[in-house]
Amino acid sequence: MAVTGNGNRDESGPGPLAGLRVVELAGIGPGPFAAMLLADLGADVVRVDRPGGGGLAVDPAYDLTNRGKRSVLVDLKSADGPARVLDLVERADVLVEGFRPGVAERLGVGPADCHARNPRLVYGRMTGWGQQGPLAQTAGHDIAYIAVTGALGMIGNPGEPPAVPANLVGDYAGGSLYLVIGVLAALQHARTTGTGQVVDAAIVDGTAHLTAMIHGMMAAGGWQDRRGANLLDGGCPFYGTYETSDGGYMAVGALEQQFYDTFTELLGIADVAPARKDLARWGELREVVAARFRTRTREEWTAVFEGTDACVAPVLSLREAPHHPHLAARGTFTDFGGITQPAPAPRFSATPSAVTGGPARPGAHTESVAADWDVPALLPKDV
Repeated sequence: MAVTGNGNRDESGPGPLAGLRVVELAGIGPGPFAAMLLADLGADVVRVDRPGGGGLAVDPAYDLTNRGKRSVLVDLKSADGPARVLDLVERADVLVEGFRPGVAERLGVGPADCHARNPRLVYGRMTGWGQQGPLAQTAGHDIAYIAVTGALGMIGNPGEPPAVPANLVGDYAGGSLYLVIGVLAALQHARTTGTGQVVDAAIVDGTAHLTAMIHGMMAAGGWQDRRGANLLDGGCPFYGTYETSDGGYMAVGALEQQFYDTFTELLGIADVAPARKDLARWGELREVVAARFRTRTREEWTAVFEGTDACVAPVLSLREAPHHPHLAARGTFTDFGGITQPAPAPRFSATPSAVTGGPARPGAHTESVAADWDVPALLPKDV
């Protein structure tokens, strides 16, 4: 627990962001995940939940995106709702919201309202389409955002529909992580100049940014603008997945010559495999590799390649992943509150972080936040 300059307590966890205060206006998807990452790194994140809940029908006890946070209940549509949030904002370093453009302003907690109370505030806005543009007011989800950026169209087998990568590429990679990068950059600016600003984190922008290397390769003639025809999209027979005899899969990434040589030797095809640089025979090479993988189980092939430079790994399920020897040795997953979950990342040598609390139940921390942040207006009138 940290103590702020005004003498109030902060429920900060261990980590490099200990002492940082974040107000999160409750939402779903990338906004809560971004705030979870800040909490993982030690920030005191207070989530402002609406009475009656909202969003996806997930039991709050299992919503890991709310781990390590505290929650208060505020009805922003009530007469005193905006004022209570602004009291928190006055004492905060960061605000995160994920409303459609203009909604926060109509509720009385938009950037102008917040900066009038706290000019140093970093105001983080998380949306799919961004704050401006023809689609800014249109509803959407991850799949639509990554579709228009070209990212979705790259994923999958030729002649088949694009494969949907859950909501990892858009919501979390193109959205949450870019919001956190923007917030941290704006915090540095605020601490240097004393002036806060608005961070407009749009999933379409972040996802498009993720494709920078591919655009460069395409411009250089090294990437075809179609699925399953390139080095990194499954078109290459030594960069892809193969089924084993028991219905499992192995992932192969033997791109460099020395790794490929190790791969073909351990797979037992070094003497029969077509030349890797003969693109006209890639189909034949894929068939040779696939046939060989089908001769043993996933466990058997894992034992063959384990600890080598062949760049081959078993494709594990979500339940299997925490038990992988390497991940277990590193503590990549942790158990907290009876739930196995990913541990905070990345890691820090001087300020290590850790999961310090389970998912915040809506309104469960009103009294502690009111005391620690010195916002008595949060308390019910009869307290």
